[in-house]
Amino acid sequence: MKNDVERVLKLNDLFQISGWQEKLPWKKFYEGVDIYRLYGDGTTGPTAALLRFHPGGRVPLHEHTGYEHIFVLSGSQVDENSLTDTGSLIINPPGTSHSVLSRNGCVVLAIYEKPVVFLTDPPDPAKA
Repeated sequence: MKNDVERVLKLNDLFQISGWQEKLPWKKFYEGVDIYRLYGDGTTGPTAALLRFHPGGRVPLHEHTGYEHIFVLSGSQVDENSLTDTGSLIINPPGTSHSVLSRNGCVVLAIYEKPVVFLTDPPDPAKA
């Protein structure tokens, strides 16, 4: 039982994340976008992560090979399909593609069934 407690990840007050987001060990994902991985590595199998978009942050055009669930926890983001505000859930099915921009910044919970395929050369996060 002790091992299970140590392995379980619990994040409280997700709707208040804007007030405590600095406590997480974010890593650079793309220019203007940080990531905190909850599980998975984004290259094989399922992945879940928090993505933090700074104002003007963008994820380039990509295609979904499996289902993607995006839950906006704070702020808003826009893609080719819609503007999505805090509290909204988007489910992108396999075969759909989009790029994502947050004009004023946002934090989202992203859950991917399978890795995405970038349709443009993704920027190298180490050089961004």
